[in-house]
Amino acid sequence: MSDLTINKISAGVLCGALLIMGGIKTADILLPHQDLAENAYPIEVPEVAASASSAPAAPQKAEPILAMLASADIAKGEKLAKKCTACHGFDAGGAAKVGPNLYDLINAPQGRDGGYSYSAALAGLGGEWSYGQLNGFLHKPKAWLSGTKMNFAGLKKPQDRANLIAWMRTLSASPAALPTAEEIAAEENS
Repeated sequence: MSDLTINKISAGVLCGALLIMGGIKTADILLPHQDLAENAYPIEVPEVAASASSAPAAPQKAEPILAMLASADIAKGEKLAKKCTACHGFDAGGAAKVGPNLYDLINAPQGRDGGYSYSAALAGLGGEWSYGQLNGFLHKPKAWLSGTKMNFAGLKKPQDRANLIAWMRTLSASPAALPTAEEIAAEENS
């Protein structure tokens, strides 16, 4: 390289830096910085006095859905299940993915899939996946069972849970019976 080329590059870098500094100064003159007297979007946080008698709030109970199951929209349930297919399989004899295969789940033992390593919380739960158990779990999995590995926020709408559970009910060689009137009344009174 010749001396002139080095000088041209240095002059270009210097001119560029001066232009940037001049642009910043001009912008500061045209739009001066002003400190706000108060936040444009104030966030109000109520102060709660901590007392020894205050107990932690119980997790919100899922709304009853047994009465909705008979009229649930199975097609909408299948559509909702599409977001579940990233972690779960729904076919007979299918392998576990990130989560267990959910074919023939209703009235099946909890923690039953031998090809999946359940969390200690779910493996020690025992019992069967009833409609009510599924409703609570699908509402807020982490609140329903502390220590579960399922990283899903849950389905807030009762109709969505009913649609999904009704669709899951069809995934069986012999689908579980729909809830009786007595079971529906017991759920609504609990």
